Amino acid sequence: MGEEIFPLIEPEVLVSAHQSENFILIDARTGIDICTKYLHAHLKGAIPVDLESQLADIKMNAANEGRHPLPDPQKFAQLVGGLGIDTDSQVVVYDDKNGANAAARFWWMLRSIGHDKVQVLNGGYDAAIRAGFPISSGEEQVVKKDSYDAHEWLLPTAKMGEVEKASCDNSFRVIDVREKMRYDGKHEPIDLIAGHIPGAINIPFTNNLDENGLFLSAEELKDKYTRALQGVNPKNVIVHCGSGVTACHTILAMDSAGLTIPALYTGSWSEWSRNNMPMATANE
Repeated sequence: MGEEIFPLIEPEVLVSAHQSENFILIDARTGIDICTKYLHAHLKGAIPVDLESQLADIKMNAANEGRHPLPDPQKFAQLVGGLGIDTDSQVVVYDDKNGANAAARFWWMLRSIGHDKVQVLNGGYDAAIRAGFPISSGEEQVVKKDSYDAHEWLLPTAKMGEVEKASCDNSFRVIDVREKMRYDGKHEPIDLIAGHIPGAINIPFTNNLDENGLFLSAEELKDKYTRALQGVNPKNVIVHCGSGVTACHTILAMDSAGLTIPALYTGSWSEWSRNNMPMATANE
């Protein structure tokens, strides 16, 4: 991989940086009628990406790799070229969930095909507007590039079997970033069964943010995760969520803190809970 840059960019910096050469802005917002919302208003120059159809290869049964399986890296590389991104591009991606949704996922995927010049907008869409970033409507013109040269995911990932072994091994640490209510098994709004992977610790991704929805400082994040992972080899850390999307938010936070990037369990709880795997609740 090439020279790395800090994985977060502040809204005020984005305001001055977006007119620089080779700058690509990506809109990764999700939700109902997101296409209509994008056409109505988006950050000027931003090109949309869709989590469901472009950042995942969704299967008929979520028991097969979860609700948001990663697409083939070569297919993603074609998308990247279609977005106008080449090896010289400075890429910034945002969503309206404080980077917790598809922005962090896109960041992880782009980093994982070897593109280090990518940052997530701290605070997301609303923070950029408050900082005075111009808004536009309608479609944006894209100067497409050749398919990005990528053949495999370069960042560490973990399969269900590997997570099962890690969950029983004290030299590993599995981090569940879902909200505590879901981890405790008291409420499950999306998947079929409530609970968590036995042995996993719960550090909700929202704990990466301050009261204003901005990421904690690198020093605060480093202290938080260093204490949580004390005594564990950084290479033995696995992060998961419900479907492999918000887990990327915590991976982003750990990278921002200067820590080793952990493995992403891409299938996450949506796969685990559909395969008769061991499960635990707060009462066990």
